[in-house]
Amino acid sequence: MSNAYLSKVLEQVKQNNPNEPEFLQAVKEVLSTVEPVLDKHSEYEKLAILERLVEPERIIIFRVPWVNDKGEILVNRGYRIQFNSLIGPYKGGLRFHPSVNQSIMKFLGFEQIFKNALTGLPIGGAKGGSDFDPKGKSDTEIMHFCQSFMAELYRHIGQDVDVPAGDIGVGAREIGYMFGQYRKIRNAYEGGVLTGKAICYGGSLARKEATGFGLIFYVREMLKAHKDSLQGKTVTISGSGNVAIYAAQKAMEYGAKVVAMSDSNGCIYDYKGIDLDLIKQIKEVERGRISEYLNQHYDAIYTERTSEDSPIWEIKTDIALPCATQNELTLNSAKKLVENGVLAVGEGANMPCTQEATDYLLEKGVLVAPAKAANAGGVATSAIEMSQNSMRFYYSFEEVEAKLDRIMVNIFKACRENAEQYGCPGNYVAGANLAAFKKLAEAMVAQGVV
Repeated sequence: MSNAYLSKVLEQVKQNNPNEPEFLQAVKEVLSTVEPVLDKHSEYEKLAILERLVEPERIIIFRVPWVNDKGEILVNRGYRIQFNSLIGPYKGGLRFHPSVNQSIMKFLGFEQIFKNALTGLPIGGAKGGSDFDPKGKSDTEIMHFCQSFMAELYRHIGQDVDVPAGDIGVGAREIGYMFGQYRKIRNAYEGGVLTGKAICYGGSLARKEATGFGLIFYVREMLKAHKDSLQGKTVTISGSGNVAIYAAQKAMEYGAKVVAMSDSNGCIYDYKGIDLDLIKQIKEVERGRISEYLNQHYDAIYTERTSEDSPIWEIKTDIALPCATQNELTLNSAKKLVENGVLAVGEGANMPCTQEATDYLLEKGVLVAPAKAANAGGVATSAIEMSQNSMRFYYSFEEVEAKLDRIMVNIFKACRENAEQYGCPGNYVAGANLAAFKKLAEAMVAQGVV
């Protein structure tokens, strides 16, 4: 970084946040691309724009005691990082996974600020969750945990304050248990306090599909800008949760052939094309492992994961969609993808490519749809759910999908225009950061030192 202000802030972040590699990675990725804006606005240093942007407004950490089916009392740690409320109430998901720690929560919250700014909707950035692992737990155990988690979280959220949603390990089941507990404690029906709710009590149609659909809408626009399309393309998708499943569904609707999907244990490859109905049955209904796919498709290939490099990225493909978790696509995997002729990478998860992988892909001319733009469909539709709750009115599936499509088109347009304006055409990673940063900086200047 040639800009002295940027270098100074990055060094401060390193000193103030030791042993938080994911958060440092997220901050560095943004700071490394916003230099052109700072060169035009020297006043931002005096106003401490970056210093305020990289510091969360509030970090909430709490204990979550709960009782399992054996009558044992267990304790987990809960988090809510209310990072930035410049342009609206805090908004961001809750993640239940053993890997959850303060660094991951802060990186996710920081990314959420920019993602939410790109949607054009009035929502700030936050993230939360717990190191609780829902895998292998009974519905009763998950209910007990969710109720205990909400018994503390309710103090810090509200439909005009902070609106959590789902993330890894938190789906409609978990949201339902938490909403029920919130409603009981508050003695009021505040529908907009949580999003990702079931349709029967105020959720939005197309919310479950939104992140995956939004990813494909963005990739579609990116390919179109380079005179290409999804038609006839081979696609590999890591993960097999909501994002991966509905990205696969929409990609197939556009004429692509999805040949591989994965979970944390390994990946399946089906050269004929993935049987998505079977994947939905295994993952959404039975909550099983993806290796069970072979029980019905004997000619598919299952490869177990044995290292940090997922075997799915060794499969030859035109388009790779990492939709599982952070830093899942390493430099080694990026090199393998390039060697096999990949055309585009669309980030469906939050920061799924390591910084080295992203830099390598861009250097080799691969189109990269960055997570904070391409992954924004979920939170955009959550905001649409919030507006429906406020109006006491609900849109049809087609209406929500059409609104989502327009939002993703506008996000890509902003990324493309800013990349071109600041001299890095085709670099949508930089374009996304620049577009969001400009909006946030302008809001920060307008609102004074708070």
